[in-house]
Amino acid sequence: MTVAHDALTDAGLLSPVRAGTPVEAAVCDRAWLQAMLDAEAALARAQARLGTLPNAAADTITRAARADRIDLRALAVAARETANPVVGLVRELTRAVAADDPAAAEYVHRGSTSQDIFDTGAMLVAGRALRIVRDDLGRVATALGELARRHRDTVMAGRTLALHAVPTTFGLKAAGWRQLVLEADARLARLLDDGLPVSLGGAAGTLAGYLEYARLDGADTDGSGGSGGSGGTGADPGGYQDRLLDAFATETGLARPVLPWHAIRTPLADLAAALAFATGALAKMAVDVQSLTRTEVGEVAEPAATGRGSSSAMPHKRNPVLATLVRSAALQVPVLATGLTQCLMTEDERSAGVWHAEWQLLRECLRLTGGAAHTAVELAGGLEVRPARMAENLRLTGGRIVSERIAAVLAPRIGKAAAQRVLSEASAVAARTGLPLHEVLAEAAELRGLLGADELAALCDPARYTGAAGALVDRALRQPVI
Repeated sequence: MTVAHDALTDAGLLSPVRAGTPVEAAVCDRAWLQAMLDAEAALARAQARLGTLPNAAADTITRAARADRIDLRALAVAARETANPVVGLVRELTRAVAADDPAAAEYVHRGSTSQDIFDTGAMLVAGRALRIVRDDLGRVATALGELARRHRDTVMAGRTLALHAVPTTFGLKAAGWRQLVLEADARLARLLDDGLPVSLGGAAGTLAGYLEYARLDGADTDGSGGSGGSGGTGADPGGYQDRLLDAFATETGLARPVLPWHAIRTPLADLAAALAFATGALAKMAVDVQSLTRTEVGEVAEPAATGRGSSSAMPHKRNPVLATLVRSAALQVPVLATGLTQCLMTEDERSAGVWHAEWQLLRECLRLTGGAAHTAVELAGGLEVRPARMAENLRLTGGRIVSERIAAVLAPRIGKAAAQRVLSEASAVAARTGLPLHEVLAEAAELRGLLGADELAALCDPARYTGAAGALVDRALRQPVI
């Protein structure tokens, strides 16, 4: 049975975190096709810069390199016969160029190889997607900065191993989320600055094909002003390849690698690490929101929207769907990133299967990260913070949340061991009776005459034991959004 093309479209049904987000268009099949065509056109223009290809041919190739002139589905099916889509793409691009200018058709893909075009296209796709992700990360960081500033001194329970530990502030928590987002953004910025390289190696990483065509066209392949000599190598074949790399990098806006990277997959490993970190950074906020939005905690709530978070069976529920979507991406990307990282173990000068395994992994990492970042914009920007509920929860332990402080105050007066014993006993009584800790301590024989009831009550006030939280928030907010 033949399945209609539309029925095969990946609409995101099983990946709602990225469905309908801007990154989808940046990494879809058509975007990938266009990126490879952009690589072909950029290569032609780079060669024309060096005089190894007519300017008119480069112009024709550039005009013809449009995804709407190629049957995407037919190209995908044809790739089953060659194990990559570039062979068919070159054939279709050559036809399109020949239809416009037959003389220009022979210059399509001149001296190149499939992996040069695909990998350069992949870096173009990655760069375009990362710019979308970075824009969203900047918006998330800005929103979190506002939360941190507004709630600099909003006291809440700090929790360790799921239990109340010592007081903190919501501002410090939000500042921590922001710091992670800024660090994720900085990693992506470094990749965009110098970590996404063109691919230019030829059939086996020697650039022999490029040099040979240049020699045949009478180009200066060794930088000496001559033709470069026999065999296409010249006295210094590095001269031409350096200029070609520079021109190709300029035309694509990508970086220039030290060596051809057909079998040196550092760019993919670096991308994998940065994308995994980015989703993990966003997920720290997401899992905290999930924890704090629990019915019995209720200290924050996701922004409300009609129909969002509804349950098919429990009408009273409003589920934290934004945090859930972000967390789902963060659980997937590191797994996919591991697959990209293990592709460093590639054999020979081009792999049979390892290179091919990277493609879907990279695309999925990009679109999941993009989906998570876009979702996090709304989560951070509309998060409802409930200081009154935070204060109510702080009272659950009747002051025991500041037992660390009481121990520090008592130790110099009655000794560390005695202070720990008195506090342990008083905490047990307070937990059993429901009395505030300061009232129980006021009755302790060991403390009579040492601390008055008012002093004990002040010491047990959580709002007076937030350490350097405010100053830490101030310091964090001095770090700007890039």
